[in-house]
Amino acid sequence: MKILGIIPARGGSKGVPFKNIKDLNGKPLLQYTAEVALKSKKLSRVILSSDNKKIIDVAKSIGLDVPFVRPVNLSQDKSPTLPVILHALNFLDEIHSEEYDAVCLLQVTTPFRTVSFLDTAIEKFINSGSDSLISTQKVPHEYNPHWVFMKDPDENLKISTGDPEIISRRQELPEAYHRDGSIYITKVEVLQKQESLYGNTICNIESDPDTYVNIDTEKDWVKAEQIAKNLNI
Repeated sequence: MKILGIIPARGGSKGVPFKNIKDLNGKPLLQYTAEVALKSKKLSRVILSSDNKKIIDVAKSIGLDVPFVRPVNLSQDKSPTLPVILHALNFLDEIHSEEYDAVCLLQVTTPFRTVSFLDTAIEKFINSGSDSLISTQKVPHEYNPHWVFMKDPDENLKISTGDPEIISRRQELPEAYHRDGSIYITKVEVLQKQESLYGNTICNIESDPDTYVNIDTEKDWVKAEQIAKNLNI
């Protein structure tokens, strides 16, 4: 399966200014994701999608392929991810006549993947036959959907799953997961025809909670610095 790795990194960031190229334990944040992606044996090509010259310059200096400058209209605070991916696919198809079977999206803000973890995720995706794969974390039992309530129109609480009775024992709760943003892999036909990152069938791979962080705030950055020091990377 021919898989395109895309690392999105736009210039704007409110929580941590210019976090994509901010120095984290001796190297730009972007470099953590780039190094893993470039060492992967399962990705056919890895590219950066960015609108910002500083980020592009840093990306090129660490060996990333930057085939285009992302359009401004796809680089706003509220710009969704799907059009960014489709833009990259269309560019590579129209300009370089390159077609891919799937896309692996790797966000810079979750820097502590390993090459082994990434390649295992890709292999699981290929073997599963699923429309997509996402990396996940387990939901703590106190936030399990069977223990979460929502208000109905009469302001009464109802179990979020719609079940009539609450599961009383923690041991009886089914495992629940939330996406953690580290890895998204999707078939190109699902991206283009269904206009979806997920499709109809989704498989998952669990990230290591001890080395996971999704950097959005200064507090997250401090956590990332500590993890990087602990890992000595």
